[in-house]
Amino acid sequence: MRRTVLKAMLAAPCAWAQPAGFPNRSLRMIVPFAAGGAADVVARLMAQGMSEALGQQVVVENRGGSGGVLGSEAALAAPADGYSFVFHTLSSAVINAGLYRNLSFDVRQAFLPVSLVGVLPNVILVNGRFPARNLAELIALLRANPGKYTYASSGNGTITHLSAQLLMTMIGAQALHVPYRGSGPALQDLAAGNADIMVDTLGGGPGLLEAGHIRALAVTSARRSATLPNVPTAAEAGLPGYETTNWHGIFATQNTPAAAVARLEAAAMAAVRSPATRARLVQVGLEPAGSTGAELASFWDAQQALWLPIVRASGATPD
Repeated sequence: MRRTVLKAMLAAPCAWAQPAGFPNRSLRMIVPFAAGGAADVVARLMAQGMSEALGQQVVVENRGGSGGVLGSEAALAAPADGYSFVFHTLSSAVINAGLYRNLSFDVRQAFLPVSLVGVLPNVILVNGRFPARNLAELIALLRANPGKYTYASSGNGTITHLSAQLLMTMIGAQALHVPYRGSGPALQDLAAGNADIMVDTLGGGPGLLEAGHIRALAVTSARRSATLPNVPTAAEAGLPGYETTNWHGIFATQNTPAAAVARLEAAAMAAVRSPATRARLVQVGLEPAGSTGAELASFWDAQQALWLPIVRASGATPD
C-alpha cells in the first residue's frame, strides 16, 4: 500500500513556481533533533540537494530537545518568510500532539506541508557484544530476564520509544527505557555498550553496523530493506504483525507566502528526484517520495489518525 502511494507521488506533476527574488540569500533548515541521528543525516542530504535547486545555500541548524518541541518552537519564532523552515519527522509532526498536553502550538495549524521526503523502515538493533544473534534469541533473553536489559530511544514518546515499547508488549517482556536527546547520542551509547537494544531507522547507523559496533536483527517493515537485504523482516524472524516506520518531511510555518512555499516544494521535489541525492537517500534506507505539499497534507492527516490514538493509549509522557 505504502509503495503504491509513493509511486503515485513520484508520478505526480510538479508545479515549478519561480517567485521573483526568492530566495536571494541563504536559508535555514531547522532540524528539531540532535546531530548524528537518522533525521539529521537525511536532512543534510536534502539541504545539499535543495541548495543546488534553489541556487542559495540551505544551512542545517540542529535544535534538539523535548522530542522535537524545541526545534518546532524555534521555527515558529522565526519570520514566516520562507527563509526558515523545518524538517519534521513522525515524532515532531504527529506524536508530540498526543504526547504533550500543553504544547504552545497546534502542530496541524502551525505548519504548512511542503514535501514528503520519504519513508524509513525501522530496524531492531543491539550492541555488537549483545549475546542475541537473532530476533528469536533476543525475545528469549528478554522474557527470561525481566528488567535486566535496557533499550535506548531518541526521547520519551518518540517513534523509537513507542516502537520498542510495542515490541516489549507484543513479546510479553520488560526492559528499562533510557531516553536520549536524539537518535545520534542514543546510537553512540548503544555502540559503546551503555545500552542493549534500540529500534531506530538506519540513517545514523550504517557506519556503526559496518564496524560491528551494533548489529541488526530484523527490519520492521513488511518487506526487506534494499539497504539490508540479508536482514529478515520481523515477520520472517518470527514476530508477525510488528511493523513500525518513520518518515521525514519539509514544512514551512503558517503565513509563509504561497510563492515561497511553492518554491520550497519545487526545490524539495527536485532534490529527491536528483539521481545523486536519491541514490544517497536510498543508501541510508529511505524509500524516497518527493511529494507535493497537497500529497503530504493527505499523508499527514492519515498519520495523525493512525498514531494519535496509539500514543494516547500508551500512557507515554515526555518526562
